[in-house]
Amino acid sequence: MSSVASTGLGHVEVKDATKVFPGRAGRQDVHALGPISLSLKQGEFFSVVGPSGCGKSTLLDLIAGLTTATDGELVFEGQRLVGKVPEGVGVVFQEDSSFPWLTVQENVGFHLKQMGLDYAEIQRRVDHAISFTGLGGFAKAYPAELSGGMRQRVCIARTLVTKPRLILLDEPFGALDQQTRLLMGDELLRLWRESGATVMLITHALDEAAMLSDRIGVMSARPGRFIDVIETGWSADRDSTIVSDKRFGDITARLWQKLRAESMTAMAGAQA
Repeated sequence: MSSVASTGLGHVEVKDATKVFPGRAGRQDVHALGPISLSLKQGEFFSVVGPSGCGKSTLLDLIAGLTTATDGELVFEGQRLVGKVPEGVGVVFQEDSSFPWLTVQENVGFHLKQMGLDYAEIQRRVDHAISFTGLGGFAKAYPAELSGGMRQRVCIARTLVTKPRLILLDEPFGALDQQTRLLMGDELLRLWRESGATVMLITHALDEAAMLSDRIGVMSARPGRFIDVIETGWSADRDSTIVSDKRFGDITARLWQKLRAESMTAMAGAQA
């Protein structure tokens, strides 16, 4: 039986999706994900947590169109996803994907040039995204001159200029220290509110999920399925000050309660 996070027609629909990777050199196939179902509401912030190797990033790749499902169906804005990144979807990964030979301004505008937009429109969007992400004083700087947090802002800005209606984030702050992660979380919430986009975040950090999300999907050990979906009840204007709220502690405790056994199962499987 598949696991379901929400029901009804959503902005994104994942319906009984599975992903099986063929085994290599005579090894068994790897059943990485599902069957799993998910309905993302328009404009919500949804996070996914789970033990290592449970298929979190595979789920994101399926929704992003970076890979195809073995079984099941994925739909974005009523259109079936068929193994390519659809118009209106932006993806930000953990790894710094900025081009070191380009300035911040050139990095942010890179995809717009490939889209064939005219120069004036590119400049307008780039200037707005750079200002929006707090990089206004660094437009002519190169990535090597920026901190890790600032380079990740460049990657986010490069995604925002394409005006995505769905933003997929795969551990975007994983390499940052805790203080910087909290501050970047505040920035991400501001961008989410002002863009109106639907956001799905993959994260290992339970406190990050608890702070940022409207809902949090908790996945089992591989093959990943949703074993719980938690509604946080936060207001849209939330920020990192909610970490002192008692409910924040209650949410993180519930997440860990659900994940502890699954994480032990995943560790045991890795050692087998």
